[in-house]
Amino acid sequence: MNKFLEVESSQGESSQGVQRLQLLSSWKIDNASSLVEVLARTPINAEDKLEVDGSLLESIDTSGAVLLLDKIAASDFALKNFKDSHSKIFSLVEERFPDLEPCVSPKEEGVVTRIGRSTSNTVDKFLESFAFIGRVSHEFGQALLKPKLFRFKELFTQLELVLVDAIPVVCMVTFLIGVVLAYLFASQIQQYGANIFIVDSVGLAITREISPILVAIVVAGRSGSAFTAQLGTMKLNEEVDALSTHGLSPMHVLVIPRVLALMIAMPLLVVLGDIVGIVGGMLVADFQLGITSVTFVDRLRSVLPTKSFCVGILKAPVFAAFIAVIGCRMGLEVKGSARSVGLNTTSTVVQSIVSVILINAMFTIVYVKLGF
Repeated sequence: MNKFLEVESSQGESSQGVQRLQLLSSWKIDNASSLVEVLARTPINAEDKLEVDGSLLESIDTSGAVLLLDKIAASDFALKNFKDSHSKIFSLVEERFPDLEPCVSPKEEGVVTRIGRSTSNTVDKFLESFAFIGRVSHEFGQALLKPKLFRFKELFTQLELVLVDAIPVVCMVTFLIGVVLAYLFASQIQQYGANIFIVDSVGLAITREISPILVAIVVAGRSGSAFTAQLGTMKLNEEVDALSTHGLSPMHVLVIPRVLALMIAMPLLVVLGDIVGIVGGMLVADFQLGITSVTFVDRLRSVLPTKSFCVGILKAPVFAAFIAVIGCRMGLEVKGSARSVGLNTTSTVVQSIVSVILINAMFTIVYVKLGF
């Protein structure tokens, strides 16, 4: 027995049994969580005839009626002794939800099913991102044809946020990674007396791979998540709808300035990361191997080809485009509550980092094929 439902079973005149549900108390949305638990614990035999008695029911609304009908939909049931007002609520629910299906406990999924669903969701996310890139490109083309649509003030505001404000963290991360790389190379190079080759190792590693990847990850965690949080909050506050109501395109006002700002900022941040990372390696080379800064720079000028520097720079705007598009798309897809903002922000960071790694792998393959 509980305060919402009593169950009685008996044998009918035929072989078919009769199950009687006595509804009690208030079946309203305020008690929805308790009602769900009660109904989940109540066994319903679909082969028995079901009688639902509402004589002791105090009150009910559409949410309570939906929960009850969803539970008993697969049974041969009859509603008895309900007040007229309660019966009208059941009629309304049956009219508006004619396809109510029985409440079935979810089956535990196998490993293969979960892997397949995760793979399908990942592919869908990438396809949605490419579709969003198409929309952004189309809107950007319109802005080029009609420059008055372009929001220069918003562009410079975003440049300050994604470029100027990101300089300290980018410098710190790339400097420390440059120090770590130099220490690792030095510990091996010393064994063979090839100390000068630390310049080659640090220079090539930092400019070709380390700096672009690190900067992209920092930007994904910092700016990409910020885009999602900003646009998601605006979506919840209906500010995005307000822009559309005033005849303004959210793409022109919110998305394009952020995408362009990040595409401009990323190459500059990568250049800064290259310089700071190499400086970190240079300090370790001087301290650990006795290679002075003058010798380091002179060697670097002779062994670091311009194409290696350009390889890293060319990756930056592509990384930035994907990070910005993912961040803006996930922000505009926020719906429901603040919880959705948190989930989409987390998803933005994960998607951005995965995208950066995959794109970097593609760049590496292409560069190798082209002989870069």
